[in-house]
Amino acid sequence: MVPELVTAVVAGGAGALVYAAAAARVVKQYERGVLFRLGRLGGEVRSPGFTMIVPFVDRLAKVNMQIVTLPIPAQEGITRDNVTVRVDAVVYFKVVDAAAALVNVEDYKFAVSQMAQTSLRSIIGKSDLDDLLSNREKLNQGLELMIDSPAVGWGVQIDRVEIKDVSLPESMKRSMARQAEADRERRARIINADAELQASKKLAEAAQQMEDTPAALQLRLLQTIVAVAAEKNSTLVLPFPVELLRFLERAQEHPQDHPQDHRLEK
Repeated sequence: MVPELVTAVVAGGAGALVYAAAAARVVKQYERGVLFRLGRLGGEVRSPGFTMIVPFVDRLAKVNMQIVTLPIPAQEGITRDNVTVRVDAVVYFKVVDAAAALVNVEDYKFAVSQMAQTSLRSIIGKSDLDDLLSNREKLNQGLELMIDSPAVGWGVQIDRVEIKDVSLPESMKRSMARQAEADRERRARIINADAELQASKKLAEAAQQMEDTPAALQLRLLQTIVAVAAEKNSTLVLPFPVELLRFLERAQEHPQDHPQDHRLEK
């Protein structure tokens, strides 16, 4: 009698261990467990930690709740201003409703990928080339909104969308390079013209000042002579004002006159 009882206890204990091993589940911190009982969604989503299910009746599906980085393959399209480009992007998203991600869509990652590719091609067709190159933040927001709208029903939240690269044909790159060069040359000419205008205004003011004060012209002439002499030139061409030559001629013709008379005659 005792051996049979011991055997029954051992068998029961072994069965309990087997049942516990088959029913025990561990959900990691970044996961959520969705329970299906006889094929139907049953109960609340299991939180991280140790949990139990009914073997052969329940099935626990684990869903990763981490942010997923999904690259979008390069999409080729024609912009609104008829330029052929290839654009690739990256989508950052995460699951916010584990049950909806498993029940409402067959493969939420594949669905987000296809929606992102379609939205990217749509954005290319609605945008100009300048927007793709310089106004990416606005395009990123529009692309995020286009992907996030259907993804809400899949239990997925789009965290961020970024356009990575815009590839242009070689002919377009050469045309843009010529355009940039022409623009830089135009700005250089405008700057030079503005500098000439400012210099002419200053020269006009200086000429007006010298006209009011004739001695300033003589001082300027002496400064010019000093500047030219510093270059160690063998030949020095010195311009003399005609008024100065006439003054010297009159001084030779009337050497005995009073200086006041010279000023009056002048």
